[in-house]
Amino acid sequence: MKEYDLIAIGTGSAMRVVSGMIATNPDARIAVIDKDEPGGICLTKGCIPSKLLLYPADLVRTIETSTKFGIEAEVKNIDFKQVMDRMRGDIQKEIDTIRKELEADRNIDYYFNVAKFVAPYTLRVGTKELKSNMILLTTGSKPSIPTIKGLDEVSYHTSDTLLEMTELPESLVIVGGGYIAAEYGHFFSAMGSEVTIVGRNPHFLADEEPEVSTLAMRELSKHLDLLTNHEAVQVQETGDGMKKLVVQNRATGATVERFAREILVATGRGPNTDILQPERANIKTDESGWIVVDEFLETSQPNIWAFGDANGKYPFKHKANYEAFIVYNNAILQNRLGAEYHAVPHAVFTHPEVASVGLKEKEAVELYGEENVLIGFKRYQDTAKGEAMAVEDCFAKIIVEQATNRILGGHIIGPHASILIQEVITLMYTPSRSVLPIMYGMHIHPALSEVVERALDFLITPAQYHHMIDQEFGLEPV
Repeated sequence: MKEYDLIAIGTGSAMRVVSGMIATNPDARIAVIDKDEPGGICLTKGCIPSKLLLYPADLVRTIETSTKFGIEAEVKNIDFKQVMDRMRGDIQKEIDTIRKELEADRNIDYYFNVAKFVAPYTLRVGTKELKSNMILLTTGSKPSIPTIKGLDEVSYHTSDTLLEMTELPESLVIVGGGYIAAEYGHFFSAMGSEVTIVGRNPHFLADEEPEVSTLAMRELSKHLDLLTNHEAVQVQETGDGMKKLVVQNRATGATVERFAREILVATGRGPNTDILQPERANIKTDESGWIVVDEFLETSQPNIWAFGDANGKYPFKHKANYEAFIVYNNAILQNRLGAEYHAVPHAVFTHPEVASVGLKEKEAVELYGEENVLIGFKRYQDTAKGEAMAVEDCFAKIIVEQATNRILGGHIIGPHASILIQEVITLMYTPSRSVLPIMYGMHIHPALSEVVERALDFLITPAQYHHMIDQEFGLEPV
C-alpha cells in the first residue's frame, strides 16, 4: 500500500488543483492516474481537436461568400488527410509535453492505468493499492450509444473515433441533433461529404432559443440534409460498403431510408463511473451514474471531490476549469466556496456560430413574470460592420430583468458569437449583474461588438419582440 497526500484521477482540469497543491506544499506526494492519454477529454478527444478541424471548414464557407464582395475565388481542392494530420500532430505534441512533465515532476507519481476503488480512500491501479485522505475524481465521460436495431452489427464512428479518419467519406449520416452533430455536420459538409443529420427532437439544437434553432437549421440546411423529429430505428450493411439507416418520423410514424458510407453516432455522453466503481468507497451516484456532489463539489465521502464531466453538471471544459478553482479553494485552502451556475456559457462552432449564457426567454418569464422581462435585439446587418461583412439575419438577443436592470441571459447567432457574448458573461459575474455598462459604455465603431451594444438601444416586451421577429424577420420557430 502506497500513501499519498493527494490522488487525482484524470489529467484534465484536475491538474489545476494538483499544481495548486504543489505550490502551497512543495513536499506534497501526489498520485496522478489516467487510463487515457494525458491532457483530458477536451485536449485528446473533444473541444480542441474539433476546433482544429472546424477552422478549415470556416475558411471554406468564407471563401464561398467571396463573390458578394466582387472577389472571384474558389476552393479547388481539400486535402482531407492533411487537415486530419495537422489536427492529430498538434494534439500529439501537447499530449507528449504533458506526459513528459508528469513523468519528470518530483512531486508526482504518474500512473497510466485504470483506477478502481476497493474501499473508502483506497484505489487499485494495476497490481498496486494506493491510499489518500484527499482524492479528486475527474473521470470524464464517454459517448452514449442509443439502442438502434442492427447498430452493434455495423461499424460506426463516435466523436472519439472519427478523429482517426484518414479518408473523407463521400457520404455520412449523423445520428443526433445537438452540438456535436451541428459541429461535425458543418465540418464534413464543408470538406465535401454528403451529410445527413437525423435528430429526434422537433427542434435542431433544442437547448438554444427557438428562434436561434430556427435560423441555425435554416442556414446549415443549405449545406446538408437536416431531419428533425426523426429517430433512427434500424441500421444494416448493404453489401457494397454502404450502410442503410431506416429513419422514422416521430410525429407520423412514416419511415424513410438514408444511405451513407459512414455513420457518426453523436447522441451525447455518459459517465465513466462503471469503471471507477465508486460504490465500493460509499460514494453516491445518481440514477444515470454521475457522481453526486454538494454545492462545494464534495462527494458523499468527506474530502473526496468530483468535478468536470464526472458530476454531470454542464459538459464544458470552461465549467470544469471553474470547478477546479472551487475545489482548490475548498480542498487545499480549506475555504467554503460554493459553486455558482447562474451564468454557464457555451458555444456551438457550427455555421453560423451560436453562443448562449444564462436564462432563455421562457425560463426568465416563468421565474420573473412576463411583465418584468425585457428583451433587446439587433441583427448584425443593422450595424456598420455587419453590413460590411454582408451578414444576413444573424442577431444578438439580451434578456433583462426590468426592475433591477440585471442581465438574465444572452443569445447570439452569427460570426464570432463566442467572442461577442463574453461582454455579457463578464457582467453576469459582477455583484449587480447590471446591463448598464453595455448601454453606457463606449463601443468601438465600426466593430461587431456594436451588435451587443445596439441590441440594448430599445428594450421591448416579450410580446412586442415576438411580433417583430415573426413579422419583420421570419424567425419565429416553425
